[in-house]
Amino acid sequence: ICNILENPLVTDTFEEQFAPLLKEVFTARAREQLRQGGDGLALARGYAEQGKPDFALAFLLLVDIPDDEKREVLALAYEQRAHFSEEKARQFDRQFHRSFPLIKLEAQKDRRLAKAIRGGQSPSSA
Repeated sequence: ICNILENPLVTDTFEEQFAPLLKEVFTARAREQLRQGGDGLALARGYAEQGKPDFALAFLLLVDIPDDEKREVLALAYEQRAHFSEEKARQFDRQFHRSFPLIKLEAQKDRRLAKAIRGGQSPSSA
């Protein structure tokens, strides 16, 4: 009980933590793809690998897998987005011969979010 009082977010389900953060347009798109026969978990993982957490989250909210697995896939999406952002920042550094610190800052934020998600927190509390 002491642990629950110290960190009440850990007791929230994945859906309770993340559904309020998602725009309906992503959910509608995910439902449409599932109606057309798409594999929700495969699509969530595919979007995670592409660094698209909003799309990954839409599918994760619609599939029936353990919350820990959902958190891992969503955390991967944020990590991948951070990786792609850092690559883009390096490319811009070379192309324009100057630094792009805001892109790097967003990548750091995404990495912190991934860590928080794995720890049972939602992005809004991280």
